[in-house]
Amino acid sequence: MLLTSAYPHSTYMLFCEAMSDNVEDKGNSPLGVDPNSFQINIQAFKYQDEQSTVGYDLPITYFDSCYHAIAVANQALVYCNNADSNSYSAQKGEALLCRAYAHFMLVTLFAKSYNPATAASDPGVPYVTTVETQVFGNYDRKTVQYDYDMIENDLVRGLSLIQDASYGSAPKFHFTLQAAHAFAARFYLFKQDYAQVVAHASLVFGSSDPSTLIRDQVTQYGTLQYNQIAINYTLSTESANILLQEGDSYWPTYYYQYRYGYGQNLNVQLFTAGQNVTGGTYAVITYGSTPQFFNFPKFVNVGYSSFTSNAIFPLLSMEEVLMNRAEAYARMSNYPAAIIDLNSWVSKNVKGYDSTVNNITTSSVTSYYGLPLQASLIQAVLDFKRVSYMQEGLRWFDILRLNIPVQHTSTDGFSSTLAADDKRRLLQFPLQAPQEGIALNPR
Repeated sequence: MLLTSAYPHSTYMLFCEAMSDNVEDKGNSPLGVDPNSFQINIQAFKYQDEQSTVGYDLPITYFDSCYHAIAVANQALVYCNNADSNSYSAQKGEALLCRAYAHFMLVTLFAKSYNPATAASDPGVPYVTTVETQVFGNYDRKTVQYDYDMIENDLVRGLSLIQDASYGSAPKFHFTLQAAHAFAARFYLFKQDYAQVVAHASLVFGSSDPSTLIRDQVTQYGTLQYNQIAINYTLSTESANILLQEGDSYWPTYYYQYRYGYGQNLNVQLFTAGQNVTGGTYAVITYGSTPQFFNFPKFVNVGYSSFTSNAIFPLLSMEEVLMNRAEAYARMSNYPAAIIDLNSWVSKNVKGYDSTVNNITTSSVTSYYGLPLQASLIQAVLDFKRVSYMQEGLRWFDILRLNIPVQHTSTDGFSSTLAADDKRRLLQFPLQAPQEGIALNPR
């Protein structure tokens, strides 16, 4: 029961999506939208440090939620390491994985992306491994390398201990073996250990064909009504969902109404027929009566009032694992394997799919992107992942990992390019952090 609180119960989607290149200025006013979260959308788009300190969907809220999850995991480990520790090995494994996951999300968002040449000197985030015994402590950011070493240690130990049987009737809300390997595939992709990405991603799929595990946008989702698509997207019985979590957020209620979001220009760029490497039309459907309300049905509120909003969010899913493996194969120069994985995605995401027309080949991918084969395959991976996770914030993680520049322009005169070395890529720590020995990120 304690470990159900060892996962972040807040979400990064609002601010991560607004910082990415998945948004444009739609010009709409905040009528009917929670004004605090509307302000977060504006500040994130303009790469401003958030001014609010209380409320849903803030970077500081996600920061606090991750450290709350870490504190719970550490408390659980105290119980798991008692004299009867052999009876709690599975729970110890889950606690270690929860601690690793929350720290990974923090170091990804609040520190520089892992670079083997600089990680040993880049400031990280405090890696907390003990139970808090005082209100105000003193914490050391140490380095990104230290954080990655600690994350990997917890991840490996946790993987050796977890047992799916301990989760009863709700395994998708816990770190099962499958979820742990999916997280490992993401972690090692950031760490640039591509052989490990392939190994862990392959363990996620097991003996199954990955195309049978991802969402079938062609013959399943494409036949459903709007509300049923949203319901199915986060069902625990959906094979594509690996790890789900409940969280407090206004994002499910308002995600298509914010000023800076998915609009007409992006719709043309990403979803117009024939404007992608497959030569076909993506099967995922854009809903919304006008560009101001364009959306993909992915979220269902399970509790909402003027004061609360609660929904289920997918933290890990099959499409990401498949694309992570495809990228790893490409970086290891195993191009045939990368193409097979990419075409697994194509088969479930292109209308009227015809393998002889829509499948990627070495010639079609290099011709479309005009890049060498490896770079072209990686670009296809990024494009497919972007389409899969529109309005979920995951695009921002690839932007961070690969130093992709982002250009934001709005009708109020704002224009800014986020270059690879821009300090604003790092979210700012809470302003009270220096009181606890934590240096703020430079600005």
